[in-house]
Amino acid sequence: MDRTQSIDSRALAEHYSAFKLNERILLTGHSHQAWPDAAREGLIEAWEDAASSVDHKWDQAFVKADIVRASFRRMLGGIQGDITLAQNTHDLLVRLLSAISWKTRREILVTDGEFHTVRRQLARLEEEGVRIRRISSRPTETIGARLAEAISEETALIITSTVFFDSGQIAQGLPELARAAKEKSTLLLLDTYHHLNVAPFDPNGLESAFILGGGYKYCQFGEGNCFLRSPADCELRPVITGWFSDFESLGDAGHSAVTYGKHPGARFAGATYDPVSHYRAARVEKFFEEQHLSVERLRARSQEQLHLLANAFDQLRVPDSVITRERQIPLERFAGFLALKTPKAAALVEALRSHGVWTDHRGDLLRLGPAPYLTDSQLVRAIEILGGLLD
Repeated sequence: MDRTQSIDSRALAEHYSAFKLNERILLTGHSHQAWPDAAREGLIEAWEDAASSVDHKWDQAFVKADIVRASFRRMLGGIQGDITLAQNTHDLLVRLLSAISWKTRREILVTDGEFHTVRRQLARLEEEGVRIRRISSRPTETIGARLAEAISEETALIITSTVFFDSGQIAQGLPELARAAKEKSTLLLLDTYHHLNVAPFDPNGLESAFILGGGYKYCQFGEGNCFLRSPADCELRPVITGWFSDFESLGDAGHSAVTYGKHPGARFAGATYDPVSHYRAARVEKFFEEQHLSVERLRARSQEQLHLLANAFDQLRVPDSVITRERQIPLERFAGFLALKTPKAAALVEALRSHGVWTDHRGDLLRLGPAPYLTDSQLVRAIEILGGLLD
């Protein structure tokens, strides 16, 4: 098989029979992609390991966790540093926040385009006296430079997405931002959730950044598969810390100082977790390897689909006051979904679903998320249905 050739969506769809792709059009590629049938094998394997090994199942579970870490590292362009796994990104965000010395710096610099995980937690910290300074995420081509310019002596942490969850636009200038943050001894956290496995991630210049993400969306890993990548030279001491952070000292009940282990990802680790999600993710990763679904091939297919959706939408010739899309920015600057701006976004989500087209919205943005198993005819049909609802 030529690993550079376009993905055959019709053939790929045969591996997703449980999600009934022939009965509905799942434009949910940006929120919850279908799971391949192989994912069920991972769930069954987790059950069998627990049944046969009981508490010794953790030896097998940790092997699966290592596979998941390696998978995320691959999607991050082979970046070095530790990768900590957790059930959700909020757990990891809280542990990182707990490692900051608020005695010397009291400010967090953040864009106004962050997902609710960040938005809500920072709003609550703001109520307790932490200064939160928000910078507009638009225009995305200057976000890195504008954040770099906004860093002050009080800035402890900068948070920005690499792809914004509402618009799908890819942030520009992040290596320059990372360099400025490092020069001013300010931590930088990049949220890659809408970047991972749908657009290639270039780690060059981002070695000093913390990187957050997960496999719920474009990776098809499902829930419970999130990560924090920390720089190799990180010496932070999170206050929120679980016993998985230092296996080496478990037998030493008399030590006074809290230490952090040397195994990969230990510094920001939590405690006992449900390993089933890692079994599922490890099996999906193997499926992607079997199907030669590299990030580059997935990106190529995603761009084909975005152009098809955009062109079909433009042919509807609906007034911009009813519904429109961002046409000043080329589609190559978008990641995995097409955002359509309309005051009817919420109502259209419900109406589309009644016609067998599943999608979602964020405020007045209707998000259409293709996935590699959707055919061109399905995408054209979805836009035809949308057009009918706009008449």
